[in-house]
This record gives sequence, C-alpha cells and structure tokens, in this order.
Amino acid sequence: MPIHPTAIVEDGAKLGADVEIGPFCHIGANVELGDGVKLKSHVVVAGLTKIGPRTRLFPFASIGHEPQDLKYRGEESTLTVGADCLIREGVTMNPGTAGGRMLTTVGDRCAFLANAHVGHDCIIGDDCIFSNNTMIAGHVTIGDFVICGGGSAVVQFARVGAHAFVGGMTGIAADLIPFGHAFGSRAFLTGLNLIGLKRRNFTREQIHELRRAYRALFAPEGTLKERVEDVAEEFAGIREVEEILAFIREGGDKALCMPEAGKES
Repeated sequence: MPIHPTAIVEDGAKLGADVEIGPFCHIGANVELGDGVKLKSHVVVAGLTKIGPRTRLFPFASIGHEPQDLKYRGEESTLTVGADCLIREGVTMNPGTAGGRMLTTVGDRCAFLANAHVGHDCIIGDDCIFSNNTMIAGHVTIGDFVICGGGSAVVQFARVGAHAFVGGMTGIAADLIPFGHAFGSRAFLTGLNLIGLKRRNFTREQIHELRRAYRALFAPEGTLKERVEDVAEEFAGIREVEEILAFIREGGDKALCMPEAGKES
C-alpha cells in the first residue's frame, strides 16, 4: 500500500486494497477510502467521509470538511462519493447538516473539474460532469447524466433533472426539467439537450416525441397545470415524457425554469 512518507493518515481511517496516497495528503480518522482510490498530492479528506473504489483525487481537493452553513453546530453528518469518480484540483465537497438530509451523496462515474464545489445536503446522480468552477449550493438535487458548463451555478434547494445541460456561466435559480437545456445569467429554458440525447443513443422516435411534448408543455395557451394534464393524456406510456411530468409534479409550487417569452419551442 504505497503511502508517501509526508502523508498523514490518522488512526482509525479505513483504507482499501491498492490505495495510493501521495505527498502531503491528510486523511482523517473517520475516513474510508475504497479499493484503488488514488490521491495525487496535497489532498485533504476529513469528517465522516467515504470515497468509492477507483476514484481519483488531484492536488488541493478538500473533501468532507464542515459545511459552509453558519447554522452548522458540529452534528455528525456524512459525505459519500461513489466509484470511479474524477475529482480535479481545488474541488470542495461538504457533508450534510441537521437542517437538511444529514448527508451529501455523489453517484458513480462523476467528473468534477478544477475548483468545482458541491454544497451540503446535495444529492448528485451518476455520470454527471461539472466543469471548472461549477458552483452547487446546499440542498440541491441533480439527476443522472447532467452536464454543467464552466462557471455555472445552481441555487440552493433547486433540482436539475436527468440528462439536462446547463450552459457555461449560467445561473439556475429554478428547477430545470429532465432533458432540458438552460442558458443565461438567470437561466431560461432554451429547449431540449438534443446533443446529449443523441450521444446517449436515444432513438429518433424518442427524441421526436420529447420535442412534441416539450412544445405542448411550454405552449402559450392555458396554465402550466392544464398543459401538464393535456400532455399526460396525449403521451401516456412514453417513459421519457412521463419522467418530465413526474419531475414537474414533484416540485409542487416550486418555480420552474421556463422558456423566454415567444421562444416556447
């Protein structure tokens, strides 16, 4: 088990097989590193934190330190990071709080590029990509296969649905539907993430039905609630459309990221 002589591994830390810990890293007493985890150098992992197998962490990543929440009072909350993740330079991730879920979870195969931040009480799905300087506030939920462009931000308690794309320098201040594409300093919905759908082998028929449902959902006529019910009836049994409708309904009265006026399709 190669551990550099300058690294500090506190008594009680659990290290899996083939873990590599580079120069000047610090591993806390309650940390668990899965098999094959690699810390390059100057990485700090603290608190009640578990890192999944084969995840790689680069210099100056700070993982598991107390949340950036002024109401935090030392409660023993947790942070769990999945398998095969990439955590690049300067990334920060915080555990949960008593005011939230008491945990933060990150799925498998996620990539966090330089200086990305995951706030307290977040739930991040599998296969997400967070580009440089992505800022995820506390209590955020992000679905699978979401991509966030560089310098983007998601406000606390917002939800981003699976397969959505958040453009660079975009601020998400309301829930973004699954498969949605958002852009703007205060984001508006610009359509569907068509490139992502094609890359993930959605069929032409699936994409066609999603586009039809999208146009109906964000048409100017009627209320959103009325349009949701109309789309539910017309597209019954189409899984991707039902996923969008379930996301909207679960949000209740929460604000939803909408298209610009006159640009519903």
